[in-house]
Amino acid sequence: MSKRLEAMRANPAADWRIRDVERLCAEYGLRCSAPRGGGSHYKIGHPAIADMLSVPFARPIKSVYIRQLVRMVDAVSRA
Repeated sequence: MSKRLEAMRANPAADWRIRDVERLCAEYGLRCSAPRGGGSHYKIGHPAIADMLSVPFARPIKSVYIRQLVRMVDAVSRA
C-alpha cells in the first residue's frame, strides 16, 4: 500500500487536494476525469467495479469523499 493511501485512511479530514486524489488514482489504475463543460466534479472509476465516484473540486475535499475513495481503491485492489 502507498503512503498516500494510508495517510488518507488514517486522516480523511486532512487538507486533501484534488491533485492528491489524482495521484492516488494514478497509483492504483483508477480513471480520474476532470470536469467538462463548466462542471465542478471529477469522476473516478475503474472497469473492474460498477460504481462511479464523483468528487468536487472544492478545497478542502470533505472527508466523506476521501473515505469513499479509499473504499474504491480497496475494492479495486481486491478485484
